[in-house]
Amino acid sequence: MRFHPFLAVLAAAAFVHGEIYSDPAEIIDERYDYVIVGAGAGGSVLANRLTEDPSKKVLLIEAGSRQADYKNLNIEVPWFAALLANSRFDWNYTTVPQPGLNNRSLPFQRGRVLGGSTAVNYMIHNRGSRDDWDRYAEVTGDKGWSWDAMYPYMLKIEKLVPPADGHNTDGQIDPSIHGTDGPLAISLPGFLLGTDERVVNASHELPEFRYNIDQNSGDMIGIGWAQSTIANGTRTTSAGSYIEPALLRPNLDILVDTQVTKVLQTGNHDGTPVFRGVEFAQSATGPLFQINVTDEVILAAGAINTPQILLLSGIGDSAELTPLGIETLVDLPDVGKNLQDHPLLTSSYTVNSDDTLDNLISDAAYAGQQFALWQANRTGQLVLSPTNQIGWFRLPENASIWETHPDPTAGPTSSHYEFVFTDAYISFVGGPRPSGHFFTVFTNVISPTSRGSITLKSSNPFDPPLMDPNMLGTDVDTFVMLEAVKAARRFMSAPAWNGYILEEYGPFAEVHTDEEIIAYARKYASTVNHASCTAAMGKRGVVGEGKGVLNPDLTVKGTVGLRVVDASAFPYVPAAHPMAPVYLLAERAADLIRMSELLDSRAVLDASRPGEWRLMNQLQELLPFRLPF
Repeated sequence: MRFHPFLAVLAAAAFVHGEIYSDPAEIIDERYDYVIVGAGAGGSVLANRLTEDPSKKVLLIEAGSRQADYKNLNIEVPWFAALLANSRFDWNYTTVPQPGLNNRSLPFQRGRVLGGSTAVNYMIHNRGSRDDWDRYAEVTGDKGWSWDAMYPYMLKIEKLVPPADGHNTDGQIDPSIHGTDGPLAISLPGFLLGTDERVVNASHELPEFRYNIDQNSGDMIGIGWAQSTIANGTRTTSAGSYIEPALLRPNLDILVDTQVTKVLQTGNHDGTPVFRGVEFAQSATGPLFQINVTDEVILAAGAINTPQILLLSGIGDSAELTPLGIETLVDLPDVGKNLQDHPLLTSSYTVNSDDTLDNLISDAAYAGQQFALWQANRTGQLVLSPTNQIGWFRLPENASIWETHPDPTAGPTSSHYEFVFTDAYISFVGGPRPSGHFFTVFTNVISPTSRGSITLKSSNPFDPPLMDPNMLGTDVDTFVMLEAVKAARRFMSAPAWNGYILEEYGPFAEVHTDEEIIAYARKYASTVNHASCTAAMGKRGVVGEGKGVLNPDLTVKGTVGLRVVDASAFPYVPAAHPMAPVYLLAERAADLIRMSELLDSRAVLDASRPGEWRLMNQLQELLPFRLPF
């Protein structure tokens, strides 16, 4: 069944535009240059950028259903983010039991909707640190991944807009380092809370927790105001920012409600297998469909589904594939390995106030009033993400753990742990919600040393894979969480909190020794849902265990025509919320793809050959930075 895209005006327009389909049979006879698997941050960027070339036709396949799901109210209203877990917009994944968390299994939220996880996450916009990006450049041997090289893309994606309440943001952000006309709108919190001033004042009172006017400067360390993918009081997603405008073009088709089951080998090139085909279906019992493309298959299905698809396709560790009856086509032992995520722990305090965001959760009449306000003019408390301020911090250089373990961070601008502050009671481990009013501090391990895996449960693509993030699986991660909780207690003892914070609440109040805090973390910690690194980049052409899955240009090692553009590509999980880094990864990927097309069209050029400078000028027009020639 064919859908006209998104806006009624498009359906009535007199020009040709892209289409959204729900029936695979309608597109299998079409010719495409690219097929993109997954409509999250990575896939949406590519769908937009690759269709800027009118000679290229692109098919975007998304497992989620219906074209305008990303405009559902539960997605559009920022504060409703908590309602999206275990909804129809979620893959509803669950990890295997985690030994570091007392063998508990955790919900593992991933977006299953146009917009992917940008439509279900908590909207925090972090570019990552200068040291993060410089480490990616070092690990891959490609300086194009360095902070300085990526900075033009940071400006390119952003459109900094005023907060929903229009308040004066002086001292809360450095607008000079932000883009103003990119596709992705970002803003500061659109409703000021009584706790905002206390958080900022505490950072000034305690030098250990310094104030940072803009954590997207490359140096993330310190407490600062959260920047979020929210504009005019509404969540901004990759679907609205990139896909919707791309559908104004006639060369983008989208197939929804359809799961890619594997990539297909379509030939060989000088002995290297070529993968320019995909197989897909809408259910485990429905028909299988196949389609080939002329240029590339691009996996942007995320750090869980991308390695699953590669493994199902015979690209992975032969020792794991053979017992499942899957023929190994490319022996890449790192596929699905190196899974990293950020462990999360919430600890709450009772407060001397009845004016907290708890009212949105416990008082239905008040919540209704706020929803009416949001519907009327996109203002009020529902325009908020879960936090107005975030802090990023490092352990001291003389911390005892460094006597026996190396520092896992990328450098001094990257943190060991994070604070997230919420003016309400928050817990992710169930149990009845208490009555009253609270303030909650999240402590998150941000540069984990734990490594987990994505492995196949079976050869059935509709069986979820086995997901093991190995939370708090090392001594370093456990020590960092311990020190983060102790640091949070120091922060909450600042004079700024006098008269407001009453006491610690619940099991948190009962733990004091290091051993008790660690036991508390193992019992109550969860995940920030930042799964990454399962098809990591490494140095070009170097294959083997621990050498990575991708070349620095995101092509899959040992293949032709196959590329990965999502969070699985990072060699290390960003010391940040990884949504913005995925947008940035995809923007550069689009330029790498288009550059390779132009270079392939002329092979290797030199100054004596006609047309060289015309081609160099074409390349320059694609890039937001100057080429070195």
